[in-house]
Amino acid sequence: MSDKPRITICMGSSCFARGNEKNLAVCEKFLEDRGLKDEVDLELEASLCTGNCARGPVVIVDGRTYTNVDQGVMLDIMQKTFPG
Repeated sequence: MSDKPRITICMGSSCFARGNEKNLAVCEKFLEDRGLKDEVDLELEASLCTGNCARGPVVIVDGRTYTNVDQGVMLDIMQKTFPG
């Protein structure tokens, strides 16, 4: 098992339509800008829905589920997960 943080960005149709494609871009840019791409396991979940479709977009970080994630919330999540 990896010690790296695991970030799951749901790409099911509901979360994708509500903006998780943009959240993925925020996540990737954050990791790239800080040289952290090799420090995280980024998982795109397309077929295995999290069951929170009505509260999407859904992002899961190390087992903690965040709902209604927009680009600003995604940036906050990344800053909290990777302080400094």
